[in-house]
This record gives sequence, C-alpha cells and structure tokens, in this order.
Amino acid sequence: MTGTAVPERIRQAVATLDVRAGDRLLEIGCGGGVAVGLVCPLLTTGTITAVDRSATATARAVRRNADSVRDGRATIATAAFTEPGLTAAGLAGRRFDKIFAINVNLFWTGPARAELALAAHLLAPGGALYAFYEPPGERLDEHLNERLDELAAKVTGTFEAGGLTAEVLRLSAAVVGIVGHP
Repeated sequence: MTGTAVPERIRQAVATLDVRAGDRLLEIGCGGGVAVGLVCPLLTTGTITAVDRSATATARAVRRNADSVRDGRATIATAAFTEPGLTAAGLAGRRFDKIFAINVNLFWTGPARAELALAAHLLAPGGALYAFYEPPGERLDEHLNERLDELAAKVTGTFEAGGLTAEVLRLSAAVVGIVGHP
C-alpha cells in the first residue's frame, strides 16, 4: 500500500475484524481504500470487496490497491450499499463472513432498515456486521466519551431494531465499534 500514514481508527478496526486467510469481507464506504490495503496482506484464499458511492474515492482505492485488484484479492466498485446498487456493480449473490464500515453515517443517522436487511442477507452463516466510529474533533476533547457513548447507543438501537444482536466494543479512548449478528 502506498500513500500517507494510516489513521489509528482504521488500524484498530482491521485488528478487531481478526481477518482470517480465507475470509470474504465487504467494506461499505471504502473511501480511498486504506482498510483494503491493510486487509489484503492477511488474505490468501480470501477476498475483500469494497464499495463506495464516490467514483473519485473508488478510483483512488483502485490505484492504492492495484496489485491486490490485479491478483483478485480485492474488488473495488462504485456503488451504493443497496440491492440495486450492488446488482448494478455485478456484486449480487455474494456472501461475506464479515461486513464492515468505518465512520459511515448510515447506521447512526437513521433506521437503515433496508441496508440492515441487505447486510443480513449478504452475511454467510456465522457472519457479522461491524460499524466503527471515531468522532471528529480533538482526541482529548472533554466530551469525547459522551459522543462515543451516544454513537454506540444510536448504532446499537439501529442494529437491534433491524433484528441484529449488538455488542459494543470500546477499541480505544477515541474509537468505538459495534458488532451485529443476525
């Protein structure tokens, strides 16, 4: 992977995923592909599929991970995380062991019912949906714990309303993860 330093929230998220050599992963909102670059070296028979609505972001992700795209470990597509979006990108019918999103607003800003149903459908038996958040602002902000607790509560509520069991993981003083299981 080339480029700038990897944000700690992305390192922590990938470490929490505990990627296995044969895992099939889906990243929602991959941005420039930094997490893809951390995941690919951990895969041998596994793959990562990464989607983002921004063509600019996915072009950057493809450039950053060109070797992994070429060797088939990574697929990067410009697509919304919707059934029509994934179908149009040629990604329909796949199953994933782990689906994850880092700092994607989808799961805390609204009910995300259709997206959660889609995630549950895409997960292989025993699979999990992970959402990781690091709020913007200063790391030493006196309200950081409150913001992390608020994010965790909102995402947990969204996951549970969508039929998932949810577990909150405090990854660091600045990063929280929520794991959902169907």
